[in-house]
Order: sequence, then structure tokens, then C-alpha cells
Amino acid sequence: MKHDPVATGKRKSVNMSLDTGIVAAAREAGLNLSQISEHAIRHATKIEQERRWKEENREAIEGWNRWYEQNGDPLAHLRPL
Repeated sequence: MKHDPVATGKRKSVNMSLDTGIVAAAREAGLNLSQISEHAIRHATKIEQERRWKEENREAIEGWNRWYEQNGDPLAHLRPL
């Protein structure tokens, strides 16, 4: 199992407002709203963290990309192996 840097393993009760139709349909289907909500929030959090990391490191990434375009792949000689 991969380490999840977002999760702590502890639980916290929170109040959420959800559309009553969605809640009824999920319950009828036997779905666990807490697990689904946690998964969706974890996923959205990871996406936002990645977006921020890319923005914070944009200049460095662009610099490496420029270097690569100008100098080529420094490991190209290993490809035939």
C-alpha cells in the first residue's frame, strides 16, 4: 500500500450539506458517503497540490526543458543497450 501524505489515520467528525436526492440515491445503493467523500477530497487535494508544485517550480522546469532542447539527451548513447 502506498503512503498517503495527506492522510493521518485519525478521524474527525464534520458537518456537510449534501443534496437530499444524492444522499437518498447513495443510501439506496448501499454506498458509504464518508468513504466516498474522503476519497473525493483526497483526490482533489492531491490535484491541487500538484498544480501548486508545478506553478512554484515552473521556472526551473522550463529551464531544464530549454537546456534539454539545446543540449539533447545526455543519456542518448545508452539507448542502444
